Amino acid sequence: MAFMEKPPAGKVLLDDTVPLTAAIEASQSLQSHTEYIIRVQRGISAENSWQIVRRYSDFDLLNNSLQIAGLSLPLPPKKLIGNMDREFIAERQKGLQNYLNVITTNHILSNCELVKKFLDPNNYSANYTEIALQQVSMFFRSEPKWEVVEPLKDIGWRIRKKYFLMKIKNQPKERLVLSWADLGPDKFLSDKDFQCLIKLLPSCSHPYIYRVTFATANESSALLIRMFNEKGTLKDLIYKAKPKDPFLKKYCNPKKIQGLELQQIKTYGRQILEVLKFLHDKGFPYGHLHASNVMLDGDTCRLLDLENSLLGLPSFYRSYFSQFRKINTLESVDVHCFGHLLYEMTYGRPPDSVPVDSFPPAPSMAVVAVLESTLSCEACKNGMPAVSRLLQMPLFSDVLLTTSEKPQFKIPTKLKEALRIAKECIEKRLIEEQKQIHQHRRLTRAQSHHGSEEERKKRKILARKKSKRSAVENSEEHSAKYSNSNNSAGSGASSPLTSPSSPTPPSTAAGLGLSKRCPPRDVCITSTSSTSASTTSSSLASCEHRGAYTAPAPGCEWCEPRGLTQLHPEFPKGNFEESRNL
Repeated sequence: MAFMEKPPAGKVLLDDTVPLTAAIEASQSLQSHTEYIIRVQRGISAENSWQIVRRYSDFDLLNNSLQIAGLSLPLPPKKLIGNMDREFIAERQKGLQNYLNVITTNHILSNCELVKKFLDPNNYSANYTEIALQQVSMFFRSEPKWEVVEPLKDIGWRIRKKYFLMKIKNQPKERLVLSWADLGPDKFLSDKDFQCLIKLLPSCSHPYIYRVTFATANESSALLIRMFNEKGTLKDLIYKAKPKDPFLKKYCNPKKIQGLELQQIKTYGRQILEVLKFLHDKGFPYGHLHASNVMLDGDTCRLLDLENSLLGLPSFYRSYFSQFRKINTLESVDVHCFGHLLYEMTYGRPPDSVPVDSFPPAPSMAVVAVLESTLSCEACKNGMPAVSRLLQMPLFSDVLLTTSEKPQFKIPTKLKEALRIAKECIEKRLIEEQKQIHQHRRLTRAQSHHGSEEERKKRKILARKKSKRSAVENSEEHSAKYSNSNNSAGSGASSPLTSPSSPTPPSTAAGLGLSKRCPPRDVCITSTSSTSASTTSSSLASCEHRGAYTAPAPGCEWCEPRGLTQLHPEFPKGNFEESRNL
């Protein structure tokens, strides 16, 4: 974007906190180098993925840029001779995949601009510092009393939020900090309400909120000025860092890990909970609590960045609490984030993973009780306690706060209603995201279980049992058909005696004992003493007993299988020809 060119209006729909994953799909060797084809995916949807092509030199350049973090990253070493061998390329590809896994799973590295540009150049190619300077210069046209001293490069973790050290022209020794931020995906206020609320922030007065000196906004961004604090934030105190240093340098790999004293934990925790309760009672959404958003002013903690929720910016810990469906309100989000903050104050570092199965030894069991209520598996599964409940716990209930400043933050009724609607929209988007993650997790578990070795063995055993059962059923069905066929064959053995073309004389029929038949039926042959041709000329085929199989009728010659010798006791035992002649 050219300098002084006006940026497009409207919020940024892209959520920068959604994690990116990267998998090397293939490699291709060209004349002098090898390229690696990488599939990058945002979030859980496979449809939201794309391919990038990177050389080893690109990985090396990224790794050199990340050295400021002070981490030992597992980038495979360089090789000048033999680097085009097939086996070497395959081995290097495994090493580069491991390198990608490390930087995408590190919470701070994965959110930094360097990694985002490497994996998603289409969405992160803009120069955000230049865009911020453009907005600031436009602001200075109407407010000439301010002057930029220097940009505070990368002191924060957000990609689309920039900081500048300022001064007032008639007070050159006084230093201030200007922050500029673009709109985010959770901005649901109308432009008019948004600008009114931003301009209302300097009127907010609370002993535990860091005062805003000046605030203004347009349709695409907001600009706020606060006093610069040499001591820095609560995170700077925990990590023994300098406030002006880049975020990666300050917090990625601290030289000394040491928590705060118990009295500091109790006092700071109580002050933070008090201001959270004040904001929730006012109906003002927050949802952005972390150690870098708490300014230290002597022994007092003061909350920063109230404008983030108005701007619609995603939370620093969103990738954590979006995994748990019970953390679905902004108050529960603040309580969960307070658990992260309390863990850092206690142990001097963030938790390795959330939920936390077991907590290291703490200065007091009362600290562990609060941590268990906000970060344990049970808490994440069943839900967070209210802020008022945390204030009643033993760790904070006996802390006495002495302050003479009276809290004051007047919000007009119309803007309170706009804040309520915006808060509901923010929570609704969070719930939808949590629902999608939950469904994806269930599907992944089912696929993993279905493809496991044990499950495949079970399916094979069930298939064998089903095959055996089917074979037995087929055998029984075949036996039944064979029996029916024999029954039909037995009935057909007597058919030559009463062929339709050769009417049986009455004397012969009587002599062969054919007088005993089934009860009279409409289509069945009945033997009578009458010599009527219509009776004796009926076909065996017309008897329903010779059609579909029915239960045999006792005593019926057509139904019971009988041999020729059974039809008459004196029937000669000759061959078939003699039987047929007779």
